[in-house]
Amino acid sequence: MSATILSGTETAAVVRGEVADRVATLGKASKQVGLATILVGDDPPSKIYVRNKHRAARKAGMISIDRHLPGTASQTDIERVIAELNADDQVDGMILQLPLPDGLDAEGAVETIQPTKDADGLHPFNLGLLVMGRPGPLPATPRGIMRILAHYDIATAGRTAVVVGRSFLVGRPMGLLLGQKGIDATVIQAHSRTRELAEVCRQADILVAAVGRSQMIDSDYVKPGATVIDVGINRDGEELVGDVDFDAVVEIAGAITPVPGGVGPMTIASLLANTVALAEARA
Repeated sequence: MSATILSGTETAAVVRGEVADRVATLGKASKQVGLATILVGDDPPSKIYVRNKHRAARKAGMISIDRHLPGTASQTDIERVIAELNADDQVDGMILQLPLPDGLDAEGAVETIQPTKDADGLHPFNLGLLVMGRPGPLPATPRGIMRILAHYDIATAGRTAVVVGRSFLVGRPMGLLLGQKGIDATVIQAHSRTRELAEVCRQADILVAAVGRSQMIDSDYVKPGATVIDVGINRDGEELVGDVDFDAVVEIAGAITPVPGGVGPMTIASLLANTVALAEARA
């Protein structure tokens, strides 16, 4: 029997509706919500992603501010724009589109974003709040994954969750969220140096694949009935594929996110949710 498909597109529509309602409520109190993006260079996937963010922000009733710098921009140029947006009362949330062109310090640039305007949830201050289990803007992709699990009533308490990947964008915050009190999964943080990785993954009731390797997770990695969350977006010719071999795993898993249409739409929805929450705090 094929797995249940966990649609990020469906879940994101619910989240965007909630965000639009909250934006409208702030509007009644004469508070507009502003989301700013900073794009450096002309990387095609980044340009598409930023365009989608602005489209979603405008549909939710937000002010959408686009700052596009050339690929020749210096670290000082980027940090000057961030400082301007930090000081702009119209801006409630800001996103520095990553990756930056070679030779630029992405971490240093992110650290210059005011934590109370950090729509990506990647500032060290906000990651520290996550470690402490305190409220704050969460990294967008892990936040989106948690909402998918909640939307489809996927049980987490007492379950074993294996997160394959340890980046600060996804892997590490994902592990922290799954292990938080109230979520209560038992988390294994796996990675490329984990011994017997397939065997470790087969322990998972919830398996999160965030390795950035096309279709690496096949049927050997998945316990029958497990929930499989595929974070990867890889290009195979003209086709987008995930880190999971979907065709092989869909017949074994109990539930699985597709690529595209799974985690991706939730990342943008989560950025909007972070932004409106930051606006509410400022208001």
